[in-house]
Amino acid sequence: MQFNWSERISPTIRNIPPSGIRRFFDMASEMKGVISLGVGEPDFVTPWNIRETGISSLRDGYTMYTSNAGLLELREEIARHLHEWYNVRYEPRSEVLVTVGVSEAVDLALRTIIHPGDEVLIAEPCYVSYSPCTVMAGGVAVPLPSDAANEFRITAEQLEAAITPRTKALLINYPNNPTGATMPREELLKIAKVVEKHDLIVISDEVYDKLTYVGEHTCFAELPGMRDRTILLNGFSKAYAMTGWRLGYACGHPEVIAAMTKIHQYTMICAPITTQRAAVEALRNGTEEMKQMVASYDQRRRLVLKGFEEIGLSCFEPKGAFYAFPSIKATGMTSEQFAQRLLESKKVAVVPGNVLGECGEGHIRCSYASSVQNLTEAIERMGSFLHELRQQGTAIVSG
Repeated sequence: MQFNWSERISPTIRNIPPSGIRRFFDMASEMKGVISLGVGEPDFVTPWNIRETGISSLRDGYTMYTSNAGLLELREEIARHLHEWYNVRYEPRSEVLVTVGVSEAVDLALRTIIHPGDEVLIAEPCYVSYSPCTVMAGGVAVPLPSDAANEFRITAEQLEAAITPRTKALLINYPNNPTGATMPREELLKIAKVVEKHDLIVISDEVYDKLTYVGEHTCFAELPGMRDRTILLNGFSKAYAMTGWRLGYACGHPEVIAAMTKIHQYTMICAPITTQRAAVEALRNGTEEMKQMVASYDQRRRLVLKGFEEIGLSCFEPKGAFYAFPSIKATGMTSEQFAQRLLESKKVAVVPGNVLGECGEGHIRCSYASSVQNLTEAIERMGSFLHELRQQGTAIVSG
């Protein structure tokens, strides 16, 4: 009798689609001469002092487990950092958990708070893992769509209208992946009032907080009354070019952090000690290089916006993160059709907007965390692609 695996896979897992971001990245990796604007991967190497600390830790024999919550030294630095930057205080021993990337922190937060059937309101477009992680935790993902007309920001009124008796939490990410949208403090205060009125939990993914180019970032937990009902998530991948080191953290009320740690200790045990020691160096001595990287991203942001304007792509101005989210609606193609044809004909990889939420349809995500040379060449190829579409009469793109 032939063993049938398809019948043995959990229906929940079977029905979750694979990452749309990775699908295009994998396609691009098999083609020569591709310029990838797909994955949010800084083109900077982790600063040398941070790498050297990691190397030294191995040389000195730091190859053991840490406590489940992470090195106390690192948790103390995280708490100090959040107090200095945002004037929000966390107790390192009971209110900070070090995780394997922010992705694990998202998963832990959702699994900790969700009862079967609970609804999680998710600001969209958004990172691809939010909805699947909600479903895997037994919850129901409810999108809060946004668009360029409202600068890709959800509103307090929209939040109020979406709340039902099953609503448990709100999941937000500002600066936003994929749009680059930021949220002014005054708008967050309005959202906080609705959150308090309906006794919601807020999961705030602020991994792009340092990559803010216009205005200042507001940490959601610093808002009046929000500290103890917020699970604050952040990490080292973006600001310190430490993607492959896989390190994030969660901060919150002692009870929720203890519960998250319980899951973490049974699944991950702890984050790698080498990475944790490097992260201590990043927080202590990584600010200047981080600021230089952010300045470079800002330069590329302006280059990409100008380039899209010149080739006839309408694009909302991203004010944070390192993504642009131009509209391709005028081409008459779906996001997936556009991304597929662009990759096949011009060897430029982008992410179709629909994989980042239904309201992302008609857009593509382009990461500008790439070299100026690659960005310039990619825009030229995209311009050529649009020109050919016009010549073929298959699209009407305004110039």
